[in-house]
Amino acid sequence: MANTTILLREDIDSLGGRGEIVKVKAGYARNYLLPQNLATLATKGNVKQIEQEREALLKRAATEKATAEAQRDQMSALSFSFARKVSEHGQLFGSVTSMDIAEALKEKGYEIDRRKIVLKEAIKETGNFTVPVKLYREVTLQLPITVTTEDGEIIEKAVEEKAAAPIVPMPTEDTPAAEAEVAETTEEVVAESEEVAS
Repeated sequence: MANTTILLREDIDSLGGRGEIVKVKAGYARNYLLPQNLATLATKGNVKQIEQEREALLKRAATEKATAEAQRDQMSALSFSFARKVSEHGQLFGSVTSMDIAEALKEKGYEIDRRKIVLKEAIKETGNFTVPVKLYREVTLQLPITVTTEDGEIIEKAVEEKAAAPIVPMPTEDTPAAEAEVAETTEEVVAESEEVAS
């Protein structure tokens, strides 16, 4: 397959950052990156134009990174608490999603795209959580989130299942002695059952 050299105009996670010159499959460049204006072809004929555009993109990226770092510093004092209805077994009736966090941030005056809130799945239990918010490619804010019941409580998950399970001793160096005890106990049970049978 043929490869094409391109200049990235935007950050693309799988390829690289804005202003980088990378090689990609020709079809990917032709069918997606170029029509979406995410990249420019880097050919020998437009090297000068590419270098000028690259410098401009790198300056813009540096400015955006500095802005994101300032925003992270400003937002570092933020923390959010969400109250949800809870069943008698401690299950949330609702969950806390990236949309909920984005709305809470908006109420505080921060317009953050919910796709930048890195929440693999919705929060479905009470407790304290740290949610990463990707403000820029290399700038991430760790946002503390607390999910409580409507009464403001955090329900600890019960470990009833573990408590009900029988405790099985781990084998040790004294295992032969333990096996001898089991053998004696087994012989006693067999002897008792023979007495009962006769």
